[in-house]
Amino acid sequence: MTRDEHAATFRRLHAPGEFLILPNAWDAGSARIIESCGATAIATSSAALAWAHGYPDGDALPPRLVVRTIEEIVRVIGVPLSVDSEGGYSSDPTIVGQNLADFASAGAVGINLEDGEASPELLCAKIAEAKRSDLFVNARVDVLLKKLVPRERAIEEILGRAARYREAGCDGIFVPMLADPEEIRTVSRAIDPLPLNVLATPGLATAAELRSFGARRLSAGASLARAAIGLTKQLATGFLAAGNSDAIYEHADRTDLNKLYADK
Repeated sequence: MTRDEHAATFRRLHAPGEFLILPNAWDAGSARIIESCGATAIATSSAALAWAHGYPDGDALPPRLVVRTIEEIVRVIGVPLSVDSEGGYSSDPTIVGQNLADFASAGAVGINLEDGEASPELLCAKIAEAKRSDLFVNARVDVLLKKLVPRERAIEEILGRAARYREAGCDGIFVPMLADPEEIRTVSRAIDPLPLNVLATPGLATAAELRSFGARRLSAGASLARAAIGLTKQLATGFLAAGNSDAIYEHADRTDLNKLYADK
């Protein structure tokens, strides 16, 4: 399937009536495993990708490593790839636009762009630059995640920012930490027909319930990578303490991983 075909498929997965469950990978190996589990599309986690390269989250990862990772992932998967692009790896919208064009050329069909603690005007300018490339632009509103305003004002602020990002040309709205059913309904109705993306968090409603509330996309974020890191730390600690081989093999994947990767 060509990149254009993947881009069209990715947009269809966000159409009204659809609900996209989007697991987040951090390298080609994890992406291929996720695809083999039945994913219809895959995203990267910016935090997990940064950690995998030995960098902290927060626009610290060199864009050239993002490009290389995109190329490695699209080589081994047959489904659309969206890339969590943090703030675009620059505060200069023109540079952001070039970075995102490079991501698209490498094979990405979608991106996340976050506002963080910067001004909404800056993200609007970045979105405008991003739309110069053929990318599904998911604008991340960090009001709840970053606690940018008092909680009682959060939904008003989210709606105001979402309206501005929609005007700037984004294709979807992502609100991490949005979990209350009524608030999900409020935001989804306000941004319609754009799809609302929520983030997997402890205690979050099921996919079927989220869909009934009006959400159309659920992302894992860095949670899969954190789970893998947590298990690795636990097993490595036990192995170093007592050379415990049995504990490691209790969790070992026994499928033919060589075949999984050789197939691609």
